[in-house]
Amino acid sequence: MSNHTADSETAGPSVNGVQSVDRAVSVLEILAQRGEAGVSEVAAEIDVHKSTAFRLLGALESRGLVEQTAERGKYRLGFGIVRLAGAVTGRLDITQQGRQVCERLSEEVGETVNIAVLQEHYAVNLYQVRGPGAVGTHNWVGQLTPVHATSSGKILLAHLPAKERADVLAASGLRKLTPRTLTAEATLEKDLAEARERGYAVTLEELEIGLHAVAAPIRARDGEVVAALSASGPAYRFTEERIHELVPALLRGAHEISHRMGYLG
Repeated sequence: MSNHTADSETAGPSVNGVQSVDRAVSVLEILAQRGEAGVSEVAAEIDVHKSTAFRLLGALESRGLVEQTAERGKYRLGFGIVRLAGAVTGRLDITQQGRQVCERLSEEVGETVNIAVLQEHYAVNLYQVRGPGAVGTHNWVGQLTPVHATSSGKILLAHLPAKERADVLAASGLRKLTPRTLTAEATLEKDLAEARERGYAVTLEELEIGLHAVAAPIRARDGEVVAALSASGPAYRFTEERIHELVPALLRGAHEISHRMGYLG
C-alpha cells in the first residue's frame, strides 16, 4: 500500500475524492476477504489513521454496504452489497450457464469461443475458452470491443430497436480499424439486416487483419437478445467456408445457453 503523505491532504478536492473512493473500495475488499475486521485492522491495512478508517466505515455503513457485528467495533459486508450485485447477476448467470457449452463448442470448432454483452457502445467479453487449435494467447475477457467491427457487436446491434441502434452507432464513432471495416451506415445496416435474417453475424478481418469471427444471439426468458456467443480464429484457417460449416454448431450452442437462461423458443 502507498503511504498517504501530508501533501495528499492539501491536494485538490478531485484528488481527495478519488483517494476516498479508492480507500472505500479497499475497505470492502478487506471485509470480503476477512469476513470481518475492526477499525484498527482496517486502518493498518490501508495505511491510514484510525479516525479516517472510522469515517470510511461510517460512510459505508450509512449506505448499507457494511454493518457492525454483534461485537461492537467489528464490521462486515452489509446487505447493500446484494442490491448492487443484483444489477449484474443476469450477466453472471450467462457465463455460469454458458461455461459448459463454450468448452464443448471450442473443442468442436477448434477455435476461441467468447460470450459478450452490450455495454454502452461496446461489446464487452465476459467469458472465453481457447480451443485446441487457437493461435496466440490473446485474452478478450473484460475488453471493450467496437460493436460495428466485431461479430458479437453486430449480432447485439442487429437485435436492438432501430432508435437505440442508431444512438449506439452514433456514440461508437464507426472508426475504420482495417480496410475491411464497415463504416458506412447504409452498408452496415444491410449487413445487420442479413445477420438478423439468417441468425448469425460474420466479421472478416474487420477488427484486425488476419482475424475472422462469427456470432449468434443468446436470448433471455422473454426472448430478448442479451448476449452473443462467438467463435474466432485466424483467417487462413477459419475461412469463410469453414465459418459457414460451423454455423449449425454455434447456433446449437447459443440455443442451449438461451434454453438454460429460461428461453423456451
